[in-house]
Amino acid sequence: MHGQHIAARFYMFVASSDGRIGRHAGAAFSEIFQSTVASGIISFYIECDVVLVNAFKGDKVLSWIDQFPGLSRLPDGIRSYLVHESKIVTVPANTVIFGPGKSPENLLLLLDGTVRVQQTSDTGREIVLYRVHAGESCVLTTACLLAYEDYSAEGIAETETRAVAIPRKVFDKLVSDSIEFRQFVFTAYSKRITDLFMVIEEIAFQKLDIRLAHKLIELAGGEETVAATHQKLAVELGTAREVISRQLQEFQRRGWIEQSRGTIRLIEREPLVKLAQS
Repeated sequence: MHGQHIAARFYMFVASSDGRIGRHAGAAFSEIFQSTVASGIISFYIECDVVLVNAFKGDKVLSWIDQFPGLSRLPDGIRSYLVHESKIVTVPANTVIFGPGKSPENLLLLLDGTVRVQQTSDTGREIVLYRVHAGESCVLTTACLLAYEDYSAEGIAETETRAVAIPRKVFDKLVSDSIEFRQFVFTAYSKRITDLFMVIEEIAFQKLDIRLAHKLIELAGGEETVAATHQKLAVELGTAREVISRQLQEFQRRGWIEQSRGTIRLIEREPLVKLAQS
């Protein structure tokens, strides 16, 4: 079996020559089953309370850290400390992970799923700032951890989400002690800040019809149909639902789209693409 979801509290295990899995000092788990050794990869299941993605390949232990290139360069001692002190959490879809006025307790690194970060104005208008995908961290959480400030926006799990939770005390220690960890944090931070500037530029300077055409193409992917209400598109673009409705009616008048309840069908993709790129 190549690759294995292993349930365990810690990831440090040793394999003996007879193919059995032994417990590393300090590792905690409730039960070990006979292992299977195949093509140099040992697969096994340990019953406990946190799910890690680990496997042995030769002498190398693969863990969630290897999903994040910046962290895979950590020295062995810091790498072990990070894995030991962190935990993996699973969040159901549509869960509000954080919100305004709350202080972050952990830095979350996404393993699976998508988190939408959005802000609501005093008048109740919402705008999507960005999304966090697998292999990424949340820049707002990073900023709040560094500045010891509360959140000013909310993060919502769009799908069931699995993430590594790095406690604040561990985050503070590694930012202080490890140049590799600092580089990982600030590289991700600078990239997302650049993305946010692009959002601001689009809202301030780009015409709504162009932004809407781009969003429809983006949400459709390679399909003909977009599953989205006028309200959802308004939140995505940071405008009022009535504005979106008027612009979609114009697109429909031109014969580019066809609307039905909760869906928009792209009839003429080419003019939408041309408008989005103008």
